[in-house]
Amino acid sequence: MGETGEETGADGSMVSIADYYAGKNVLITGATGFMGKVLVEKLLRSCPEVQTLYLLVRPKAGQSMQERVSDMMKCKLFDRVREDNPDFHQKIVPISSELTQPALAISPEDVERLTSCVNIIFHCAATIRFDEPLKHALQLNVIATQQLLNLAQQMHHLQAFIHISTAYANCNRRHIDEIIYPPPVEPKKLIDSLEWMEDSIVRDITPRLIGDRPNTYTYTKALAECVVQKESSKLSIGIIRPSIVGASWQEPFPGWIDNFNGPSGVFIAAGKGILRTMRANNDAVADLIPVDVVINLTLAAGWYTAVHRPKAALVYNCTTGGINPFHWGEIEHHVMSSFKRNPLEQAFRRPNANITSNYLMNQYWILVSHKFPALIYDLYLRLSGQKPQMMRIFNRLHKAIGLLEYFSRQDWEWNSENMNMLMSHLSPEDRKTFNFDVRQLNWPEYIENYCIGTKKYVLNEDMSDIPAARQHLRKLRNIRYTFNTLLLVFIWRVFIARSQMARNIWYFVVSLCFKFLSYFRASSTLTN
Repeated sequence: MGETGEETGADGSMVSIADYYAGKNVLITGATGFMGKVLVEKLLRSCPEVQTLYLLVRPKAGQSMQERVSDMMKCKLFDRVREDNPDFHQKIVPISSELTQPALAISPEDVERLTSCVNIIFHCAATIRFDEPLKHALQLNVIATQQLLNLAQQMHHLQAFIHISTAYANCNRRHIDEIIYPPPVEPKKLIDSLEWMEDSIVRDITPRLIGDRPNTYTYTKALAECVVQKESSKLSIGIIRPSIVGASWQEPFPGWIDNFNGPSGVFIAAGKGILRTMRANNDAVADLIPVDVVINLTLAAGWYTAVHRPKAALVYNCTTGGINPFHWGEIEHHVMSSFKRNPLEQAFRRPNANITSNYLMNQYWILVSHKFPALIYDLYLRLSGQKPQMMRIFNRLHKAIGLLEYFSRQDWEWNSENMNMLMSHLSPEDRKTFNFDVRQLNWPEYIENYCIGTKKYVLNEDMSDIPAARQHLRKLRNIRYTFNTLLLVFIWRVFIARSQMARNIWYFVVSLCFKFLSYFRASSTLTN
């Protein structure tokens, strides 16, 4: 196996993905993030002969980089790897790094080590906060990418540079091909212009700069793609564009998720009975993509980029909407029914969310189902000597949902020819081991596992406590029935019982209901 790119077996056939990664040194950024962890786990489990994984890690306050990596490897995600190889941690080498510092703050000794041995880079690090200030988003998503590319060019044995972008980098377009579009602005000019500006000035001009993109995340990811493309003549580059990354589909086990980001937080809020309304289009495609699908495609793209050395950077739109579509209305139905079967502990109310695309209707439900109950509950907490918190929780929830609205109210069309091309190059064994064929994805089963995953892995709830959680839901239902009955009696006493006209209208409506029920019963009897 040399560095000419074309790597073949003894019989002249193309090497498998696992065989390609055997003996390779891999550099990964963002390894302690959600996708990074899954990438590390999959490489260790499915490519056990990989030489070394170098992880760029930022030391956090009160925690060294070694402690962060050690904590990461204790995670349940690595249970299968631990069974196969208890000493897997010996393959992992953390490298101290800081994306916001010049040259990524990598020491000269580490630079020498990396440039002498790294064969492939997976650049997963980014800020995924939608409301990140533009300067900070530029630093993390664009400038850090440029500095990593500068490091990559010094590497003597590098065969592929794989950059994780987002399918929404060009969300100002309705149809998105697997090409790198012209950037909204020349990245270097923007970086130079903002360098001297006060943060308050940058904040004021940000809406004008990002234009028809919804946030600084999608804007800076588009700029990062442009930065990567400029180096494609010097490096073999692949760009992965996942849509909304969700819990794992199959690997290392169904439903693994470790954060509240994106749909996970919404699902949990709905399961807890906190979220009762969300502004979305029921008929719009919810372009969720399981994290293990993204990682399998990423590793396959790394193999293909290194082995085939495409002349230009290949872009892979990693989405489900055009291949196996599932809609927001369907997601709402399956999430609600899943949390009724497998309820979360100590729910605030019974799960019963309502999706609407109508702004006024959404505002009405926010007032009735969110703010009014929050005020009552906070009043109860005050009277019982506790600190009120419900209104604060709802305000945070509304902010998070507001950031997602742009993506839940409209559709996009993504071309996925490169993804199909890559799949056609895989052997039957690799298609199973590194499966990214979303045509096989059963959505109801996936959503069920996703909801159970949020319960088990995010909230750390025990599945054996489900009977008690169901009992709690029944208690909440009885409280609601009692409250509705008392409210009806109150309305009768205050409004109806005091007015002859109101009583006449009430009796008329009730008699109509009885007549309808009698007619329905008689019709059913005749039919039988």
